[in-house]
Parts: sequence; C-alpha cells; structure tokens
Amino acid sequence: MDDDDEEDNGPVTVVWGTTVTLQASMTAFKYFIEEFRAGDRQRYDDKRHDAFLQAGEVEKANAVQFGHARERPEKKVYQGYLERMRETGQTNLNLDVVDLQAFRDGERTRKQDTEFHQLYKNLMTYPQEIIPILDQVLKDCACDWAWDNLGGPANRAENTARAEQMESAVFKVRPFGGEKQVNMRDLNPQDIDKIVSIKGLVIRATPIIPDMKLAFFRCLSCSHTVSVEIDRGKIAEPDKCPREVCNLQGSMSLIHNRCEFADRQIVRLQETPDAVPDGQTPHTVSLCLYDELVDVVKPGDRIALTGIFRSVPVRLNPRQRVIKSLFKTFVDVVHIRKTDAKRMGVDSSTRAGDDRRGVVGVGGEDASAAQDEMDIDADEGAGAADKEASAQAKLKERMVELSRRHDIYEYLARSLAPSIWEMDDVKKGILLQLFGGTNKSIAKGGGGGGPRYRGDINVLLVGDPGTSKSQILQYVHKIAPRGVYTSGKGSSAVGLTAYVTRDPDSKQLVLESGALVLSDGGVCCIDEFDKMSDATRSVLHEVMEQQTVSIAKAGIITTLNARTSILAAANPVGSKYNLNWPITRNIDLPPTLISRFDLLYLVLDKIDEASDRKLARHLVSLYLEDRPATGGFDIMKIEDLSAYISWARNHIHPVLTDEASEALVKAYVEMRNAGNDGRTNDRRITATTRQLESMIRLSEAHARMRYSHLVELDDVTEANRLIREALKESATDPLTGLIDLDLLNSGQSLQQRKLRGDLRREILQLLETKEKGMRWNEVIKSMEAQSSLPIDSSEFSEVIKALENDGSVKVHGDRDRRTIRRTGGGGVAAADD
Repeated sequence: MDDDDEEDNGPVTVVWGTTVTLQASMTAFKYFIEEFRAGDRQRYDDKRHDAFLQAGEVEKANAVQFGHARERPEKKVYQGYLERMRETGQTNLNLDVVDLQAFRDGERTRKQDTEFHQLYKNLMTYPQEIIPILDQVLKDCACDWAWDNLGGPANRAENTARAEQMESAVFKVRPFGGEKQVNMRDLNPQDIDKIVSIKGLVIRATPIIPDMKLAFFRCLSCSHTVSVEIDRGKIAEPDKCPREVCNLQGSMSLIHNRCEFADRQIVRLQETPDAVPDGQTPHTVSLCLYDELVDVVKPGDRIALTGIFRSVPVRLNPRQRVIKSLFKTFVDVVHIRKTDAKRMGVDSSTRAGDDRRGVVGVGGEDASAAQDEMDIDADEGAGAADKEASAQAKLKERMVELSRRHDIYEYLARSLAPSIWEMDDVKKGILLQLFGGTNKSIAKGGGGGGPRYRGDINVLLVGDPGTSKSQILQYVHKIAPRGVYTSGKGSSAVGLTAYVTRDPDSKQLVLESGALVLSDGGVCCIDEFDKMSDATRSVLHEVMEQQTVSIAKAGIITTLNARTSILAAANPVGSKYNLNWPITRNIDLPPTLISRFDLLYLVLDKIDEASDRKLARHLVSLYLEDRPATGGFDIMKIEDLSAYISWARNHIHPVLTDEASEALVKAYVEMRNAGNDGRTNDRRITATTRQLESMIRLSEAHARMRYSHLVELDDVTEANRLIREALKESATDPLTGLIDLDLLNSGQSLQQRKLRGDLRREILQLLETKEKGMRWNEVIKSMEAQSSLPIDSSEFSEVIKALENDGSVKVHGDRDRRTIRRTGGGGVAAADD
C-alpha cells in the first residue's frame, strides 16, 4: 500500500491476495479516460526511442511503435473514443497498455498519478481482478459522457435514445500491446494469470461452444431456486439448500434451461515458420475466445493477440477427483489483431463472407485495419489532399500517385525480388499472379447460382538447378497473404488437403486443414514440384480448376474451399533440361496437370560470356553490400509493395470494355489459326479455351495493377504477349520448332503422333515377311536403315507395347534375346489410327 492511502481515515477495499485497491483503481482509470492526451504518448515514445539509441540497442529502437503519431498533442484521445462508441453503438474499448504507462510518466506530484502508476502494474500482474473493475468504470464514464453531451435540439432525441441503450449494455475493456512481446515457447509458470502478448498462425478453430456464465440451481425437496455467477472460471455449487426451513444436504440440482450461456470458441495457435528455431518443431498453444471475438479468425490467419495465460488441473479419470500433477495451460484472449505490414491483404472478392476482419471495438486501429475501411477510387485521388491529413489519406494519395506513373509495370516488376538477376518476364507473370483476376459467378450459367470462375492465376517455373527458382518462391511466400510454403518430397496428399485426427479434448474425430486449405485466399508455394508422389499430385487437379477439396474420410463427407493461387517450381528429368525433348518428357508431370497452369516458364541456364559476367558481378555485389543492381536504386520497399497490391486486390474489380472483349476474341482466334498448315490438312492445336480464360485473368490483373476499373486494349496486349512468350518456350515441338499445345494437353505433339503411326505401319509390314519373327535389335536396325531420323529406343518400346496390347505382335524372351513375332490379330491398316 502506498503512503498516500494512509491519509484516508475510512476503510480501504482490497481484492484478497492482491495489491488491487478497488476505489483507487476506479479513480485512477476514470482520471486516465478523462485526461489522457495524444501528446503524453508521443513524448513517451520519443523518450524510449532515444534511450534505446543511446544504449546502442538499434533493434529495440526500431521496434518502438509510435502511437497516436498523427493526432494533435492536446487531443483527448479516449474522450473521442467515447463519442465514437455512442455514435456506432460499440461496447468494446481497445486499450493500448502503453498509453497507461505513458500517462503522467515520471510525475508523482498528485495522488492520482501514484494511484495511476500502480494501476498499470496491477493490470499486468492481476488482469483477472482488474479488468472487471475497468469494465465498470468504462460503462460509468461512457454513460456520463453520453448524458452530458446530448447536443442541440436537432440531435437531442436521438442521442437520448442512444444514452438509454448504453445504460443496459455490457461494456468491455480489451487491453492489448505492451512493451514486451513473448515468444510462444518462452511462456512459463511465472506468466500464469498474467497478461501475455504472442503472435502466431491459426491452424484450427472449433465450432461455437456454449460457456456457462450464470448457473441456476433448484432444490429437489422444496423447489427453492438460487442463481450463482461464475467467478474466475469457476461456479460455486451450493452443497445444501440455503433455506433454513429445508437445509437439506446435496439437494440442489442444476437446471440447464434457466442458465445463461455465452459464446466460446477454442482455437489452436502455432508458431510462424520464421519464429521456429533451427531443427525444432513449432510449438502450439490453445486459445479461448469469448463473445465478440468468436469467429473473428479463420485457420491460416496470422494474428497478434493479448490474453491471460491460465492453467487448469486435469483429472486422471473424469469420474474421479484425483488430478494430475501436470496442469493444462491455455490463453484466455482479450484482444486480437490481424496485422502484418509486410504481407498483402486477402482479396475481398475471394472471401466475400469474411466481413468481420481486423479489430473488434473502438480504438487501437492500426494503418492496416484502417485500410479496409478506406474506399479507393483513382478518380478521387486528386481530392485526397483536401481531406484530413491522416495516415490513411496520405497513404491512399501516395498509392494513387504511384499508379499514375507511366512505367508502373516495370517499376513494380523491378521491386519484386530485386536481388534476382533479370528474369523480367517471369517477374511480370508472378506480379500479375499476386494482383490476380476478379472472381465471378455467372447467375445464368447453371443451377445453384451458376458456376464460379476463378480469378486466381497459377504459375509453374521449370528449369535447371541454380536458376533462383526457390529464391523467387521464398520471396513471394514472405509477402503473400495466408501463404503456405511446402516442398514436394516433404508433402503428402492429406498434408496438402485435409486429414482426420482425434481431438485431444473432446476425443471426437475432427478435420484438420492442410496447406492448400490454409492458404485459401492466398498463394501456395510448392517447391520441388516434380518430386511429389503421384497420389499427392492427383489432389491438385480439383484444386487448380474447381478450387475446392472434396473429402470423404472416417464418416466426414464435405467440400472445403481452396481458393488459392499456386506457384510451383520443378526440375527437369535428370536435372538438366534437354532442348531436343518435348516438355512432357523433360518434366515428370502428367499433361493434364501441366495444362492447368496459366503460365509455364522455362528458366534455362544458358552459357553466354557477357551475361555470365554481369550475373557474377551482380551476385558478388550482393555479398559486398546489399544494393541490388537490377533496378538501380529506384525500387519500392516491401511494405509499400504489399500495401499497393493489397489495396488493388480489395478495392479494384475491373470489368471488360467492348474494345478489350473484341481484342481478346481476335487474339484467341489468331492463336488458334497459327496451327493451320497450308501444305497439309493437318491442324495443330495452338490454343484452347484455357488459354483464353488465362488471358482474361491476366488482363484483369494488369488493369488492377494500374488501379483501373476498366480492362483496356493495352491490358489485353500485355496478357497476350505473356501467354505467347510462355507458350513459345514450353509448348514448342522440338522436331518442328512450331507451337503445338497437344504437347501439354496429351503429352504428344501432332508430329510425334504421325511419326509413331508411320513406325507402327513399317514394323507390321516388316514382320509380315518374317514368319518366325525377328530379334528386337534387328527390327530397330531395319527401321533405322529405312528412316532418315534416328529411332528413339523408348519411342520404339512404346509402339511395340501398343501393338502387343492390340494383339498384333507377340514378344518372347527378355532383354537382348527378345523376339518379336507377328500374330493374326490387327491389320496393317490399323497402323493409321
């Protein structure tokens, strides 16, 4: 107890077992709400920042979060919050605990200052006792303010009605922040029953569970009733009837229908991959969310939360009172914030149902949460300077100004992974993937509201080792929203989609989300794509076109959303890309999967002295000093790039103009006509409707990048160029040098099918003359003698296998002693199939 308290002659109410003085705490918090000014926090932050710099702790100095930096120093911040609570009907106040520390920092001139300093310590040490006191003070202050500020005659009636509603509402203070962020694995018994702030990745969220707040008991003998409120998570069940007349032992029975319940949800939080020490598995912790915080977060979200670290005993057997010596720990959450300045926001058109994003309540909104409330319109950008000079308005103005640069496309492509040399087209394709197209549902397209057309763009990088494919994937993973990074060999089919596990608490079978479901609304980066097993790759067919994952396991039949863009990197067979082979032979991937990628880039390691010298200088300069020479010094910071893309994804939804529609049709027809050969009747497939849809998505992404609400001719031209460049590299038949999409769709080009048909016919004609058959090697030599092209042994094996399946030939023996004999089945005419 402080010396100042001894001046009071009356009794002092103290919460048992703590240093919390009831009246002093209420007085101090009321004083804080009435008197706190933005200047208190600004001075305190500057003081801390300078102190860290003088001590040489640069990292801590950079970690200082400057609160209320844009406000006028004399502004009473929490009085403004009370006004907003009345206007919006909100009953939650987000209290930055650093504000408590900053208020009257260093001053001990008045009794309230000393009481206030004790309030901060009590809040951090005894949150379970102090937060209900703060809730009551907040309600009193909010109601007093509402009645004292009813306004003029025009608004008096409305404000009076609002003030009356506030009298019956339940107000809550949600403290957050603090100077110390605790790592999840550093939580220990000393933190129990104290406030902790941790960050992590949500991996599981249960359905809503009813949590008892008020228990209703009735005596079985005399029907006397009594209500018992919950106290610190426990309900004191009466052991006998409180009526003196009855006083029967063990007669009180719980009546469930008369009890009061609140919403509760249990969430599993896991360490983010960047916070896990090398060689260790990520830690997890259980969270309990109540009331307004229920369903605010989804699996895959990265959150920063503040809560009370709690422990509860675990019974050895539910029917016995014996408990284990090891207690179960969890965090009772009081505040959640979804924020990461270096990551992009989720596309609102992808997850349209998620209208509750950001911060619950009034106060504590950071720049990222305020972005969601902003309405971006490129046409109104010029007038933004006339608005209040807030951080959001300035940021909006800067972004719109950036979008008007004539070289914005090249500028953004330079800023994406600036440490990687050249690869301009690859960077442009991935940049458009980050912006993404617009998700659409066509109402007249079919039953159930029509089919949903995906706006997500899938990109595959195939190339030689050491061509920085994995570096690009890592960079995209760092800035993509809800991004999940996985490697082909370390992934299983259930790890990508969903797996069934037994919940340790309820012992029920539950569905755990895999990588693709966790990255719903983001980008899933898959490295070593070619090294995946066939069973794992087969699940991607549905995800990449329908964007759902269908599950039928252990009695759980459901369809999960996996609206994700896939960025994959693969190595060719034998690690080195063979230019004389078609792409399907170079990559060990099924053609049906390859055709689902919008852009397929070949990243080849070509020997060229001039470019090798430039690349070597660039690499050496990165080690010498971190100044990438690719974009000079004119590159965008990663935070600005994320903010630029996030605003485009959330607010720009371009639509096609008539001119762009005509250009798309014309470009598609031209790509189809490229397969016509005037000398023969053969027609190669050079484009399919998948290429047309890819072109539409890329056009919309290019328009989004310019902050344009209309898709124009330039957008279509660039999308067409990107697709042509990608096809020129990946779908070119090495035998003819012409584009043939059959290579990607079926694994064989038109020329290959013709050569295989000719080879089949010649083999059958040769075997017709040999009744006893011919040795394997002799047939190959005979074919090579007749052909101007060398006969590929694997191609020859495929033809013989097909003939054997038809019953046209029979193979005896093994290896070098194999003999091929003509049988009665099949005819020579069948060779033209």
